[in-house]
Amino acid sequence: MSAEPRINDRIRVPEVRLVGPSGEQVGIVPLAKALELAQEYDLDLVEVAANARPPVCKLMDYGKFKYESAMKAREARKNQAHTVIKEMKLRPKIDPHDYDTKKGHVVRFLKQGDKVKITIMFRGREQSRPELGYRLLQRLAEDVQDLGFIESNPKQDGRNMIMVLGPHKKKTEAMAEAREAQAARKAVRQGDTAGEHTDEDVEAEADHDAAAPADAG
Repeated sequence: MSAEPRINDRIRVPEVRLVGPSGEQVGIVPLAKALELAQEYDLDLVEVAANARPPVCKLMDYGKFKYESAMKAREARKNQAHTVIKEMKLRPKIDPHDYDTKKGHVVRFLKQGDKVKITIMFRGREQSRPELGYRLLQRLAEDVQDLGFIESNPKQDGRNMIMVLGPHKKKTEAMAEAREAQAARKAVRQGDTAGEHTDEDVEAEADHDAAAPADAG
């Protein structure tokens, strides 16, 4: 079945509840009368609620309506940001340097507005010490609490223990902040460049002033 609404002579009912071009309620009128009004206004008669009794129809420029709807949908898709779930794997007895590196990745993911699935991998006799993994996950959550929160508490999954961290900021907010920060950095760079030119100009003027009395003498 087509998702397109019926318009003009494709509407096959004896009467319709008519809505005017500005949204005003005209009332229930015969279909022939509604089509006549559409011609007078140089507009289309568009069925907007086919299941109503009688169906609701509106007078509008259907071509313009379709174009504006398509533009709105395109803009919505453009601005839509899907939250991505990143994954980070750790060992229960991770060394400090490796931990800091992994934590740095988690921080970056959360700043980007992404969720992070943290997996602790147990091997051999480590499986008998699940508290090691739990403490490590709690430590990581505390270290990044300014950026994210525990969305899914640590739970055992076979040989692994899993926890999910969610970002405090939505993906769209994180992207907007990143764009603002990039623009700010660009402005600073441009300001620095302008400042360098200004300093050179000042030095040139100073050299010229210093040379002037000698020329006069």
